Amino acid sequence: MSTATEHPSEEADSTPVPAARSPLVVQWAERHGVEVARRLADAEDFADQVQRRLRPANTTDTYAKAWRVWTRFCVAQGFPELGPTRGALVAFVVWLLDRGRADGKGYAASSASTILAGAVVELRRRGAEVGRDDQAQARATLEAAAVELLKAGERRGRGQAAAAEVPDLYRVARACPDTLAGARDKALVLTGFHYASRAQDPAGLLAGDVALTPRGLVVSVLTGKTKHSVRDAKINYQQDPEVCPVEAWKAYRTRLGAEAEPRWSEPDAPAFVGVDRHGNVSGGMVPDSVTRAVKRISTRAGIPLAWTGHSLRIGLATTARKKGKDAVAIADQGGWARHSRSMNGYFQRVDGWEDNATAGLT
Repeated sequence: MSTATEHPSEEADSTPVPAARSPLVVQWAERHGVEVARRLADAEDFADQVQRRLRPANTTDTYAKAWRVWTRFCVAQGFPELGPTRGALVAFVVWLLDRGRADGKGYAASSASTILAGAVVELRRRGAEVGRDDQAQARATLEAAAVELLKAGERRGRGQAAAAEVPDLYRVARACPDTLAGARDKALVLTGFHYASRAQDPAGLLAGDVALTPRGLVVSVLTGKTKHSVRDAKINYQQDPEVCPVEAWKAYRTRLGAEAEPRWSEPDAPAFVGVDRHGNVSGGMVPDSVTRAVKRISTRAGIPLAWTGHSLRIGLATTARKKGKDAVAIADQGGWARHSRSMNGYFQRVDGWEDNATAGLT
């Protein structure tokens, strides 16, 4: 990877400056001269490239969606894309809740909040100035409007994802067909449950990231959501081999080695592969295909509340809590911060019933 300062000055003169960055370049030119301004602009471009390479794919997708929604809003209102005034941002969040979706309906408050945050990131990346107070007022407006929607009886969004539970794991294991795809499905769910996977986690795993040891598996999970880039989640052998994630992983890898080309068993191959209806490997799974697979697997197993891509993650937290596991141990296994609000919210699903003022009154 070369740096911007390695670009020869002759080439810098022929490099067009992005329109969104022009005002900054003009300021740099006034202070430091045209040549230095060009070099600083090249450095900004280089920084953008590095950021794009290091940014998790799901975050990039979220920002891209937020920008598309913002541009759609600007077209509808006749506002300039790079004019995020206080009024424009407040109008944006009201529009999001009122009719911001492509089908003309309003977003759920949580989705609107994510879109606002992503739009602000993209606006700043394009050189627009977004005042902190302006953004804060937009967010306060969003929160107040969300409360009014609740008072009016509106309920939007899908709500909390269903948590996978141990009886569900048995249903899944028994419903998986005796095929390569079935072995993959079983391993995907059983291992994912035990390391609290998000949809992007198994999609990002290579075969070499899953190590078999005498006591079980060590899964090296890449994560872009904490300061730790990798966590090593240890998965013990379970007493019942029918739902043992270690046995499921071994069976899947054995079958993959026997039925697919050798390259799919190499350490640098995807840990979980797509399998077409003819039983042929079609490539590595991506987050969307993992989410679809988890939903399809739960439906096939007859699980009453269909799973989403987060169901395995919630399931590990709630099941471990029921079993009395230490909160720190649960956090470390799932890659949560030890005082994570989301993890504590999952705990509340359990504690809200067990530690409840109405429990055992009669």
